[in-house]
Order: sequence, then C-alpha cells, then structure tokens
Amino acid sequence: MSGDDPDSLMSLCTVFCLKNLRRTMCYSEGEQNRLQLRPDVFLPGEICDRLVNVYMDLVHTDSDFEPQDGFFQLFSDPRSTRLTRLQLREDLVRDRDLEAIGKQDLMELHLTYCSRLTARGLRTLCSFRHSLLLLSLFGCSSVFFRKSGAGCRSRCLRSYGVFTPNGFNRLRLLNLGGLPAELDVETLLRPLPALTSLDLSSVHLPRPAFLTQWSERLASLVLYNWLKTGINTVIERKKERSLFCSPRLHLDISRENQRTSKFKMTRKTLSSIVQSLVDLVSLDISGHIMLDNCTVPAFEDAVGRPSIEPCKSSIYPFQELKRPLQFLGLYNTMLCNVTHIPAYKITGSKNEDQILNAIEAYTEQRPELAHRAINQLFDIARIQHCSQLLRALQLVITALKTHKYDKSIQVTGSAALFYLTNTEYRSDQSVRLRRQVIQVVLNGMEHYQEVTVQRNCCLTLCNFSIPEELEFQYHRVNLLLLKILEPVRQDESIQRIAVHLCNALVCQVDNDHKEAVGKMGFVKVTMLNLIQKKLQDRMCDQVMEFSWSALWNITDETPDNCQMFLECNGMNLFLDCLKEFPDKQELHRNMLGLLGNVAEVKALRPQLLTKQFITVFSELLDSKADGIEVSYNACGVLSHIMFDGPEVWTMEEPKRTHVMDKMWAAIQSWDVSSRRNINYRSFEPILRLLPQSSAPVSQHWATWALYNLVSVYSSKYCPLLIKEGGVILLQKVLELESSHQETKDMARKVMEQCENFKEDPMDTSR
Repeated sequence: MSGDDPDSLMSLCTVFCLKNLRRTMCYSEGEQNRLQLRPDVFLPGEICDRLVNVYMDLVHTDSDFEPQDGFFQLFSDPRSTRLTRLQLREDLVRDRDLEAIGKQDLMELHLTYCSRLTARGLRTLCSFRHSLLLLSLFGCSSVFFRKSGAGCRSRCLRSYGVFTPNGFNRLRLLNLGGLPAELDVETLLRPLPALTSLDLSSVHLPRPAFLTQWSERLASLVLYNWLKTGINTVIERKKERSLFCSPRLHLDISRENQRTSKFKMTRKTLSSIVQSLVDLVSLDISGHIMLDNCTVPAFEDAVGRPSIEPCKSSIYPFQELKRPLQFLGLYNTMLCNVTHIPAYKITGSKNEDQILNAIEAYTEQRPELAHRAINQLFDIARIQHCSQLLRALQLVITALKTHKYDKSIQVTGSAALFYLTNTEYRSDQSVRLRRQVIQVVLNGMEHYQEVTVQRNCCLTLCNFSIPEELEFQYHRVNLLLLKILEPVRQDESIQRIAVHLCNALVCQVDNDHKEAVGKMGFVKVTMLNLIQKKLQDRMCDQVMEFSWSALWNITDETPDNCQMFLECNGMNLFLDCLKEFPDKQELHRNMLGLLGNVAEVKALRPQLLTKQFITVFSELLDSKADGIEVSYNACGVLSHIMFDGPEVWTMEEPKRTHVMDKMWAAIQSWDVSSRRNINYRSFEPILRLLPQSSAPVSQHWATWALYNLVSVYSSKYCPLLIKEGGVILLQKVLELESSHQETKDMARKVMEQCENFKEDPMDTSR
C-alpha cells in the first residue's frame, strides 16, 4: 500500500480505452452519433467486467470523465462481449441499461442506491435468472413500485413475477437492505430455496419465523436494525438443536444506535446466541445496550496480557465459544472496552485498530456508523498519533468516494484527511497515495458546496507542496478555487485560505499555466473584485495582501494578464489602496512588484506615463517600507519607462531629469548586501536594460540588481546569469561611453562573481 509502484498495464489500458472509446474499440453510427462496438472486437468476461466497473468508478470520481449515452449497449451481444460480475451504483443506472445487457449470463449483480431503477428494471432481472448467484438491491426502493399516471410512486408490487419457483433457482446471496417497510418480503423470498446468504438490513418483517426454511443452509444472516422478535427467532432452539445450524455462520443483529431501541442485550440473550449457534464464526452486536452482568469484574479483566482464547474471555457468554470468532462487532457498546475479547477482528472505539475495523466494515452500506468511526479517527490523528496511517488514509478515501453526497461523511472525512496528511505523516506517504488524497479532496469541493467541507478541503490542500504536487490537477483546482471565491461575501476563513492557495498556485509555474488561469477570470473576476470589496470595507487583511501578491505572480512575464489588469481598472485600485493604507508595507511591496511586471511590457508602458502615476512612483522611491523592496520596485517601474527614451516623455511635470536624479539617489542609498524577498525565474527583463545609452540610470538599476543577487545568492543566480548571456551584455556595458563609471565598476564585480563561481562551483549549500 505504501509503495510507489505504477498502475498495472491492464488498469492503464482500461482507463485509456474508456476515455477514448471512439479511438479504440468503438465507432459512431447514424445521425445521433450512437456508439457501436467495432465488428472485429471480441472481449472476454474479465475485460468486460473491468470496463463496466471502472466506467462506473470514473463517472463517480473523475470530474473530467463524461458519461457515454448508450455505453451499456456496447455489451448487448454475448457473442462479442461477456459480462459476469458487475457493481453498479447510484442514479447513473437506468432501466434501459439493464435491458441492454439482458442477454448476458450474469453471475453477480450489485445494485446500490440505484434510485432511477423502477419496476421495469425488476422485470428485466428475470433475464438473469438462470445464471445469477448473487443479487444485491441495497437501497433500490423504487424497483418494487409502480408509477402512477402523474409519475408519482404508487402502491408496492405484491406480485413478484421475477422471483418464482421457476425463477432464480441458483441464487445463493441476496441483499434487500434498506427497502421500504410496505414491501412483502416473505412473498418475495419464499420462492428462493437455495439461499445461503441473506441481508435484510432495516427491512420490516412481520413474521420472521419463516426464515427458518433456510436454517440448514444460511451461512450469513444480516438483520441490522431489527426488533427483538427477529433476534428471538434466530436464537430459538428446537429439541436441543439450533434452528440455524449451517457451518460457519455469520450473524449480524447490530443496530444503528441505542436510543431507538428498548431492547437490552442481557447476559442470558448473548449466551443463548452462543449456545444456539454452535458453529458461529462471526457476530455483530454493535449498537446494543449491554447490561453490566455480561462482563467479568474489573479486577479480573485486568489480569494478564490481552488474549483471544474463549476460556479467558472478559465477556462471560463468549467463554462458551469453541474457538475465537473471525469477526466480532462491538461498535457503540461497552463490551469493546474490555481486555480479553475472543475474536481476530473487532469493531469498536477502544483503540485505533477497532476504529479502523469499524470504518472498513460499515462504510459501504452503513454510512451512519462509518461517520462516527471516522470522527473518532479524526480525534486520534489530531490529539494522539495514527500508527496505521496508510490503512487509515485508504479507508477515509474510500468512504469519501462512496458517499460523496453524504454531509456527515464529507465533513468528518475531509477533516480527518487534513490531519492525516500534515507534516508529521508526510514521509510515510507515497506520491501515488497523496495524489489519491488530492483527487478525493477536489471531488468533495465539487460535489458538496458546504462551508465546513470547503474549508476542510482547502486546508488539506495546504498540506501539499504547491504548485508541484497539485500540477497534475492544475486546471481543475484553479477552477474550484475561483468558484469558491466568486461570492465576495464568502466565509472569511475560506476566503483567506483560498486566496493563499491561488497565490501559491500561480507562483513558480510556466507562462502557459498563468495565461490559462488568467482566462479563467483570475484577474478581473476574482482578485480585483476581492480587492474592491476590501477597499469598500476599509480593511487591509491577509486576503487583500494575498490578492495583490497573486496578481504580482500571475502577471510575471505574462503580457496578456498585465493588460487585463490595466483594462479592469487596476491602476485606480492601486492608487486607492495607497491612499487608504499608507502604512501597510507588505501591501505596498506586492503592488509595486505587480506594476514592475506591467512596466516590463513595452506596449503597456504608455498607460503608466501620466503625471499622477509618475509622481506616485517618484514618491515611493523614498520609501523605507519592507527594507529596500518598495523603493527597489518603484525604481524598477521607472527604469523600464526611462528605457523608452526622452521622446515618449510628453509631460511637463514632473521633469524626466528630476525623476532620474531621484532614482540615482535611491539606488545609492540601498545596501547591496540586502537579503531579498523576491524570486527571479529569468533575468531577461533586467538584461534588456543593459546595452543602451538612452537611460543610464536604468542601466545602473539593472546592474545593481544583478550585483545584489549574484553576491547574496550566488549559487542560485550566477548560473542563471551565465546561462542567459548576462556576462556578455555586461561586457558591452563596459564598452559603452555613456555608461557611468560607477555602473562599470559594479558590472566588473558582477562578472568577477560569476567567474569565481565557475572556478569553485562546489558550494551548493546556499
């Protein structure tokens, strides 16, 4: 589970074929572009089963995967395709889908919460009567009802033509869990003589005694949420012989909770179960009220190391077991807290192992119990330490996938993921597992628009290296975050986290990604709207600062996004923020960094060349905010403007020479050894200012910037400068008569720094 092994070739090919049906095994036919299987394609059962089951999984978990109309029709002909074992769930499955595969010899058919199946689908099941061994209709209540003229559900079907003596004679396993109370289960079941496994969870059964017709055959009987009368039927003895005497019996008489039941599990009742069902191998009595007389005194319970031997059991009735149980469900009972329990696998809440067993056992069909267990796992991960991290993550991922519309599961599961993926557990997680977490988190953000779920999911994403670990879902995660940020009155905490994530996602990615995010509305629809809202509220908080930082990152070497910023009234917002928040240094740094990106675009610089803007930039040259950063960025903006020459300077005030003098003074005031809160991916915008004579001050600013970076961060920036041809351009600075002597001296120092780095490249610690 912890390995980073790649997916099998079979898995990769299956997903590829399903995502490219028309390019692989299918073609389109007719005006309706209907899918048809290619005539030369013949698929065995193993591949067909995998195709259908993976298709269902992709539809429910992959937002980029579109359901294909007529998909099940591809498997209509058993001469070219074979289906044997299918697991279909939720509202994707319709009557026509079952009809499409009606000629197949299905052996197993799991239908779970298929709410769109109707009585027509029930009749279609008759097609499989000669081959079907396992049938699950869990939660498919609509199949037993006819529809009235208005489309509403009418009376329950009393005549089940499917289940007749000549019908499902081979059927061994049947699950009718969660079906409506008005269903006549006895009439439905009597024609099924070969049953060995029966699940009647939450099913109303007025006369449970008829179950004894399978007393010698049933190996598994699930009566979850049943009444006392049903339990009495199971443990009733006749002539010293159990009514249920099949070997290796699994019995489940558990309940959802204790509040809805007046029945109390006494020592006598539990003893009767053990004595009656002599070959019991698995028992679930979770959720029952247990009387104190079931357990040994506390001083006896504490004796010796925990044992699974029945004779040492802390629970009196289980001392009569012949051998330890394979499974014992004690969840939400006091019995799970005792020391000696004669079972190999136990569900309960005493420790991590019991809780994980509960999640595993109850996730598929008992989300109400799984939710409680996941909540207890959350407490372990938050307060203590999760020792079975990989198993815990896989179980929570499965629960979130299985119940994507269940609020309780989504809230507790997403909260548990946050703690299970934090720094403490990071080293134990493979790339593959962390990708699974990211995908299920994004699924939750898509399918459940609820404040707590959204917050938990955003916080969980913060546990990952951004953007590296999210890049495989880059487009999707950005769309989701922008959607979260659409309402300007969003929950404050979610807004803050989402803006932080957006900022991190557009930092250190290539320009194609930035342009794509810009087109999604990142600039005009999201960040500028957030800034406008904060201005109206006169609030400069993290959301405001992160929004400007995100705009700084997304406009880096991306002219389209820079233009978008200007078109969307960005400069006026800049001026308004300066006026409203004159002392917010971090805000000023972010805003000036962004305007530096705008100034790098030659076509956009004329829009900055106004008296108002130039005056503001000139005044910011004197700023001591955030060290030298605000002054440095303001000088950078002006350096690019000066680079265009005196002919573009059409203003009378301020004068170009006056602004240049202020720039010289600012540069000379900076400490060249300053450590910087900045990250350059390319020097190209700086290097273009070097070999020119129209603006010596711009040349000097560029040279100072390079000297600072290669001096303080030589291992990072010397190679970059050498790679981009910066040394050659600095040599040209030395050859230009217009270059100031101070600029030439600094250029030589930069070249010497790069030369020394080439000669001694061993120091890579910085």
